[in-house]
Amino acid sequence: MTFSTGTVNPAVLTARNAVLATFFLNGFAFATWASRIPSVRHALGLGPAQLGLLLLAASIGAVLALPSSGGSVQRFGARRVVMVAAGVEALGLMLVAVGAGVLETVPLTAVGLFLVGFGTGTWDVAMNVEGAEVERLLGRSIMPRFHASFSLGTVAGAGVGALVTFAGLGISWHVGAVALLVLALGGASVRGFLAVEPHADDAPPSHALKAWTEPRTLLIGVMVLAMALTEGVANDWLGVAMVDGYGAPAWLGAAAFALFVAAMTTGRVFGTNLLDTFGRLPVLWGSMAVAGVGVLLVVLGQVTVLVVLGIVLWGIGASLGFPVGMSAAADDPAKAAARVSVVSTIGYTAFLGGPPLLGFLGSHFGVLEALLVVSLILVPSAFAVPAARKQEAAGPAL
Repeated sequence: MTFSTGTVNPAVLTARNAVLATFFLNGFAFATWASRIPSVRHALGLGPAQLGLLLLAASIGAVLALPSSGGSVQRFGARRVVMVAAGVEALGLMLVAVGAGVLETVPLTAVGLFLVGFGTGTWDVAMNVEGAEVERLLGRSIMPRFHASFSLGTVAGAGVGALVTFAGLGISWHVGAVALLVLALGGASVRGFLAVEPHADDAPPSHALKAWTEPRTLLIGVMVLAMALTEGVANDWLGVAMVDGYGAPAWLGAAAFALFVAAMTTGRVFGTNLLDTFGRLPVLWGSMAVAGVGVLLVVLGQVTVLVVLGIVLWGIGASLGFPVGMSAAADDPAKAAARVSVVSTIGYTAFLGGPPLLGFLGSHFGVLEALLVVSLILVPSAFAVPAARKQEAAGPAL
């Protein structure tokens, strides 16, 4: 697999390191919240359906942010968009810390989660556009490693979450401290971004809307939607499923989430070699199969060794779909911002529909059994994978 250029110079390498740093910070911030979901549920006294509705607040924020994020990156540049988004997410985390950890009130917590989602969604598009340009300039598959840095951040965030939960540290102290950390480091992490935003003037604003009419872009979005659901369900519900389905303590639920993101990080680090060797399509189909088997083992395994194996396979299988989808959407750098925004918007609807869907199913069948919906959705989504085939910048859209 080849890319359009192979420019390796200090500025590109510096940008690569900066992208790795901002992906890590974004992942750490997200996992801080995700690792405390069981604790927040207990503090607010929520059932599965009510928790699903609360989680929906973050998803709504992300989905509302995504459609305009591509235009913002094109106009203001990825660096400035990430800085603003990090500030919004930090504010959201602080409101969650106060709402869930101090006042124990659902409305304030929901407002905080909305801002967390809005900041995360905006941040996500900007860093993926920057990462896609760095990948193009380097001339080799590296996007999964950027997402591996995000996953490594989630490993660190989930690990810290498990430890502080085990130690009995309150939600307010933990999440509030991370909010201040994100506010302080959000700007510092992007200092090495490319000084001149590539292709910022190549595409008129109408491309942001035109991208919604491209069959290839929409199909990539469908594939990313399925893989985002595969990842998002584990992020939101794996810890809760371990507590409700297997009677595990809250700290062990957080540890199960940490194991999932550790497996996903491993898949993203080593997946770049598979992509360069076999290409996007075989790797994506294989990832879907591995993730489906992992979910089945988590739900039906019932014994520790099988459940642990299932979590690992689930994480590995979920590792490549989202980053490969971002790379595919950005094959033409002149239209990357608009297409990444469209694909991200479609993909994030998994986070919009996933929490209430799992909450509804969990209320009727149990949270653990509700996880099986992931395996079912992966089957039809496999038919959208061919849209991710490498497309040259000058090539026509499928």
